[in-house]
Amino acid sequence: CQGPGGCRGGRKDMALRCAAWLAAGRQPRCPRLPPPAREGTVRRSSAAKASAVKITEKASREKILTLESMNPQVKAVEYAVRGPIVLKAGEIEKELRKGIKKPFTEVIKANIGDAHAMGQRPITFLRQVVALCTYPNLLDSPSFPEDAKKRARRILQGCGGNSLGSYSASQGINCIREDVASYIERRDGGVPADPDNIYLTTGASDGIATILKILVSGGGRSRTGVMIPIPQYPLYSAAISELDAIQVNYYLDEENCWALDVNELRRSLNEAKAYCNPKVLCIINPGNPTGQVQNRKCIEDVIHFAWEEKLFLLADEVYQDNVYSEGCQFHSFKKILYEMGPEYYNNVELASFHSTSKGYMGECGYRGGYMEVINLHPEIKGQLVKLLSVRLCPPVSGQAAMDIVVNPPIPGEESYSQFIKEKESVLNNLAKKAKLTEDMFNKVPGIHCNPLQGAMYAFPRIFIPSKAIEEAKAHKMAPDMFYCMKLLEETGICVVPGSGFGQREGSYHFRMTILPPVEKLKILLEKVKDFHIKFLEKYA
Repeated sequence: CQGPGGCRGGRKDMALRCAAWLAAGRQPRCPRLPPPAREGTVRRSSAAKASAVKITEKASREKILTLESMNPQVKAVEYAVRGPIVLKAGEIEKELRKGIKKPFTEVIKANIGDAHAMGQRPITFLRQVVALCTYPNLLDSPSFPEDAKKRARRILQGCGGNSLGSYSASQGINCIREDVASYIERRDGGVPADPDNIYLTTGASDGIATILKILVSGGGRSRTGVMIPIPQYPLYSAAISELDAIQVNYYLDEENCWALDVNELRRSLNEAKAYCNPKVLCIINPGNPTGQVQNRKCIEDVIHFAWEEKLFLLADEVYQDNVYSEGCQFHSFKKILYEMGPEYYNNVELASFHSTSKGYMGECGYRGGYMEVINLHPEIKGQLVKLLSVRLCPPVSGQAAMDIVVNPPIPGEESYSQFIKEKESVLNNLAKKAKLTEDMFNKVPGIHCNPLQGAMYAFPRIFIPSKAIEEAKAHKMAPDMFYCMKLLEETGICVVPGSGFGQREGSYHFRMTILPPVEKLKILLEKVKDFHIKFLEKYA
């Protein structure tokens, strides 16, 4: 239209609308054009169609955010636990639901330590307290025990408006931080813990990422180096990539049950000094994915090394309740540090982490956790609280769940007998499955599995023939990724290749959780055995 209200009179919105109608084969509803015919379709000339397409093309523009323009640090992040093989498992599940035939009837996701997804029952007392906090009207119900009600009332009194739906302080609800400090003192035989050094977090992962964020600085050769164990939990490499810090690998000794050797720490540190400023040392104890439990002497050596080299210690202790092997015992870094004397205890900077997600609780979805940070510079403490305040607060329901982990029923209370029965049942079952997994893997030619001393995973070493390695290269895959993909496609079992956790050159592994029920775990292990034997025969 030529008029002041028409398409060519400056009304671009009308022009675009007309173009869209024309492209769709519809008559433009414009008062300056004749009314549409009552019957039949609109006939358009090729020139009109071309004009409509040109206008539509002009209307679209290039995306602002592309792979080329996005944050390169985010693009560098990899997280194998939920990586390509897990995406493939999801695709296979969809195909099974559509009725597409496979050599199996279900996908068994043994890739992640998600206890409840694998069938573990929740701890009754923990769920009771969280339910009471979530819906306080239940406090009048006779169906809930008084010790659960007592804890719920205390938590709610610490919440704004006595509601779990209110924000908490950025550091967490004060009474829960007091309970965490009391728990640490009990666990460590009376070693003092200050609630002001406790920070409630969104799972342990949030605390680890936050501490790393505040530690990383510098550029070039002065850029912060973060020492991590290999194999490692991919959270660490992902966080380091996101922060554009420098990953400094130290290798655990597979031939010695994944032990940590201070000589290896020293080798790693000295080599790293040539290209970065190593100032953080990460320890995972009990180990993930390797399952080792560090003895007291090893922890003392690590603390002395950190003190000597002026390293900030991060102690990932989320599996502290998961210790199975005879002769193994969990020792917290905080306790050993204190017992080594004031020269160490008053100087070594240490952040320790715990979570509701592992242990006997398995409450991954609540995202509850805490970190205790000691010997932090007072001014840095203020900076840490400021950083935490940006995310306002961790989930308050997760804080409540964390409170029950550190403040469970005690002897003499109404819920104690049921609580201890459920807790011991979970841990005894895990110990049984740890031994079963180790024994069955070690009966398979070409598979070797170290003792599963703790945590909830097996990390067996697998032999992959050279023909399979060549085929993996042809598919542009790491050999253990190729192996795990074949395992998934032929058996429905989803595990994570060792290359996602790091491993020595020329060695191959996969990580598998031991969380499935015993009978399903036996079936899983038998399937892995049969697959591995066929795999060796095919590629021998």
